[in-house]
Amino acid sequence: MSEKSSKSKRGAGQWAVAWRRFKRNKSALIGSAIVVFFLAVALLAPFIAPYPPRSYASLYEGDAGLGPSWKHPFGVEDSGIDVFSEVIAGTRNDLYVGLAATFITTIIGVALGAVAGYFKGIISDVLLGITQIFFVIPTLLLILLFARVFSFLVFKGLGLTLIVLILAFFGWSSISFIVRGEVLRIKEMDFVQAARSIGADTNRILFRHIVPNILSPVIVVSTLNIAGFILTEVVVSFLGFGDPNTATWGLLLNEGFSFVRTDWWVSLFPGLAVVFCVLGFNLMGDGLSDALNPRLRE
Repeated sequence: MSEKSSKSKRGAGQWAVAWRRFKRNKSALIGSAIVVFFLAVALLAPFIAPYPPRSYASLYEGDAGLGPSWKHPFGVEDSGIDVFSEVIAGTRNDLYVGLAATFITTIIGVALGAVAGYFKGIISDVLLGITQIFFVIPTLLLILLFARVFSFLVFKGLGLTLIVLILAFFGWSSISFIVRGEVLRIKEMDFVQAARSIGADTNRILFRHIVPNILSPVIVVSTLNIAGFILTEVVVSFLGFGDPNTATWGLLLNEGFSFVRTDWWVSLFPGLAVVFCVLGFNLMGDGLSDALNPRLRE
């Protein structure tokens, strides 16, 4: 049996064991089911929402300020906005922030962490220093600052994209630290030394042999980052620094905060959406952490 075939079967076996462990973790399966539910709602939002986002149609129907009913399952704001439709639209927009920011931060973090861990000398030192600087930067405060400075983008409907870019620009450092540590460990292993001895170039060693072997911790951290980025967007919108023209859970919480004692439904349902969505990603992330932990494998 060739070395390549042996490595392929070993890798497949590791992922198969991880999948078996994940399936036995009930909390991880519950979290995955919650995540799949929210993803389905986001994809089907235009078809299941009774009203378009930020629509005041219920005002003209005489339903403004009504509580939950068959016609309006989550009630209606005093302004005439249907809360059920807004929660559905907010699901799509908040998941967009979480997934897009996580995708960009993962790409940046893996690339910089891999280079910082593989190379020695000034390149590694500079990248490590930059990573440490970004790690201690208060991201939330910068988002609020940039949202205010670039408020013209917010009112043009680009508020969520602005938040995604800021989160991506300042949120990659945690993944970079993890990747750097894994690369420092893996680059000294026999199969990497063998690839180097037969003349494999740096790019091939780094991105063909090393990076595929560090995907486990990257997947776990990325899953947890989605929940963190969603929470950040909710906080930003709740504080009034988000896009007032785009339906998000944070915006609904902001609109319902002043009337929480009377129109409680305006804040309750988006709040529950935040709780369950973040819980789902955290449970799934914890399950992946256990399943992909080499010390816990069968």
